[in-house]
Amino acid sequence: MMLVTIDSIPGKEYEVLGIVKGTIVQSKNVGRDLMASLKTLVGGEIAGYTEMLNEARQIATKRMVDEATALGADAVVGMMYGSSAVMQGAAEIVAYGTAVKFK
Repeated sequence: MMLVTIDSIPGKEYEVLGIVKGTIVQSKNVGRDLMASLKTLVGGEIAGYTEMLNEARQIATKRMVDEATALGADAVVGMMYGSSAVMQGAAEIVAYGTAVKFK
């Protein structure tokens, strides 16, 4: 499955199948939350959260690809990520784009 963030794929003709997305709501665990609280005192990267968000993006991307595959897509164009805080301690990550089939 080809994933591109640009709006079109140069040199390819395709038909648009529709919007596809993958989403996950990920929460912090107590250990990560405690370490993050301590890290905010001294500053710097909060590696536990970086790792959690990277994992969440991977899961959201896989879910989006699975949805595109079910439509018979060859690629997803205009692929983007979005995120939001759902509640304290939980973030939603969304991967989305337009599924296309090559001609």
